[in-house]
Amino acid sequence: MSFDLDLVLSYAPAIARAFGVTILLWIAGSALGAALGFLVALARRYGPRWLNLALMLPVELIRGTPFLIQVFLLYYGGPFIGLSLGNVPAGILALTIYGAAYYSELWRAGFEAIPKGHVEAAECVGLNRTQTVRRIILPEMTLIVLPSMVNMTILLLKETAVLSIISVPELTMTVSGLGTQYYAFVESFTILALLYWALVEACGAAGRMAEARLSKWQLAIR
Repeated sequence: MSFDLDLVLSYAPAIARAFGVTILLWIAGSALGAALGFLVALARRYGPRWLNLALMLPVELIRGTPFLIQVFLLYYGGPFIGLSLGNVPAGILALTIYGAAYYSELWRAGFEAIPKGHVEAAECVGLNRTQTVRRIILPEMTLIVLPSMVNMTILLLKETAVLSIISVPELTMTVSGLGTQYYAFVESFTILALLYWALVEACGAAGRMAEARLSKWQLAIR
């Protein structure tokens, strides 16, 4: 057996399209999930007790069940409640909901990590709750939770592979099709692993750069 590079190159346009779909799913799911998770954490932190309890149940349910089952239920069970989505929108929604549950816990931990003295100082100078969150809490907590957020974002990238079960034309489905069609499993899974590894490294590098810039910004304002 030998590594057939010509076969991989002939399949390059399809792989490039699938690579683009994977990036779309990943970025959209991560961004929407982080935003929704922040809103959930904010509501649980500052909302009434009943709202905290009401939001805690779906968060724990999503965190306690496999992503594969959630995708199946959303895509195949959605029409029973009037939610009929194409495979790509369903994939983005599934990643958003799944990511939001985990991001919300990271944001919540960030809220709790802010020293009470900083919040009290903001209140003493006349800042209201919205101003305190925007000017004091959010910048500080972002630096605290950033490494964990990057790790979660990387996990969401890997979870995009699960969406192949609902025929989303992302990397895993497309490259696996190459292996099945031509019995080129070594070539296909080697390329698949390298592409995912490149995306993970890019995400990690972006996270380290963002953390360094935030650290410099915090030092500059002190």
